Amino acid sequence: MAVKLRTYNSVSAINLTPLIDVVFQLMIFFLVASHIGDEEQQLEMDLPTVSEALPAMSQPNELVINIDKTGAFYLEGRAVQLEQIEQTLRRAYANNPLTQSVIIRADKQTDWEQVAVAIGLCKKVGIQNYSATTDDK
Repeated sequence: MAVKLRTYNSVSAINLTPLIDVVFQLMIFFLVASHIGDEEQQLEMDLPTVSEALPAMSQPNELVINIDKTGAFYLEGRAVQLEQIEQTLRRAYANNPLTQSVIIRADKQTDWEQVAVAIGLCKKVGIQNYSATTDDK
């Protein structure tokens, strides 16, 4: 007795071209986005470590104040005085009163007083969204 076998004529291969295009688009997006987020963190610092720290996510209206181990302040990659930081914070707050945020990066050997000065400047101009970062190693 002969057995009848059913044969199906379905597509034997899935077209992967659209999927590959999407993957390349995502790779380009994340490469560009990660480069933009790292611009303010080019200054070499030895940050304090915290075991349960979450990585800082970069936001569009974010200023980064760097403080090195000698207590010098850096804004946008250049050394600045406190008056210049205050002027920059006032301008930024005037442009973005509700969404302006400030990240304070200080070397772990920096005196805490310098961080407190930066926090005081934020409060003085009215910025409520500020934070000090740590290394998440």
